[in-house]
Amino acid sequence: MGQAQKGVCAEPNLHAQYLLYNVVEDDAEVIRAKLVRLLDIFDHFDNEHYEAMVSGMVAVGSHYWSELYPGTRPVELAPFPDMQSEDRCAPVTPVDLFIQIRADRLDICHAIGAEVHELLKMHVELVEQVRGFRYLDGRDLTGFVNGTANARGMRKLEVALVGDDDPEFSGGSYVHVQRYRHDMTRWQYLDQKRQEHIIGRTKQENLALPHGDLPAFSHSRRTRMKDPEGKPLELLRQGMPYGDITVQGLFFVSCANSPSVFRKMLESMIYGDEHGDYDKLLDFTSAETGAAFFAPATDFIKQRATS
Repeated sequence: MGQAQKGVCAEPNLHAQYLLYNVVEDDAEVIRAKLVRLLDIFDHFDNEHYEAMVSGMVAVGSHYWSELYPGTRPVELAPFPDMQSEDRCAPVTPVDLFIQIRADRLDICHAIGAEVHELLKMHVELVEQVRGFRYLDGRDLTGFVNGTANARGMRKLEVALVGDDDPEFSGGSYVHVQRYRHDMTRWQYLDQKRQEHIIGRTKQENLALPHGDLPAFSHSRRTRMKDPEGKPLELLRQGMPYGDITVQGLFFVSCANSPSVFRKMLESMIYGDEHGDYDKLLDFTSAETGAAFFAPATDFIKQRATS
């Protein structure tokens, strides 16, 4: 298997910087070379500030991939699934490059982001930059623990990384990004019991509600995917809260060995089941962006730099 980028399966951090770019450079070889230098920046800061637990990831947009790496493409790489039902939607944002920077020091996140932007700025336009942060003991700003269903240990590799079934891209990962904006005023009007039914877990203890008390519209139920044989379909969630005094939300990032898991989860959330039970959390938060990427293995990025 190819060497996965460190940021794909890294442990959670205290801080994150998310950079989204569109490329304006016509010479793809220039961008391929720059991506190698991005990896060098991540490695440099990781070595110089090992206590900060630096991890980085660069992913290439589904529409831009064939321009950057013509003649070869991950088997399942597809555009972000554009969905809408009533007032629930998953909008699409055209983005060529997604760069995720994470560390346990805010100053190091900032320093890496500054170097990355300096490296790329002549060849790209910045679509968006978002700073994520750890909230309390790993909670979303709604007050509930985030990423509870994530795989642990070596299981992360199986969930997040492409295997030998697509050998040229083994060690890579399908990445989906959404920026959600919470309506905190409406959410805070709900009492705790109602919030717990919408999420599907207890707020303080982070325990799953008993199956008989778990509503079909709960976030836990709508995001729990299974294949036809009843085996869980998983993805690795890496999102973090973001915001200030007036705007709060979740910057959602998922990594998986197949994009089909994310698509099925989004369909379940937005369209719901045969009874019309959609994810009630979407009544209190809405996606404002959405993009699909592939994060190649490091050896793929390096080998393709001059090809």
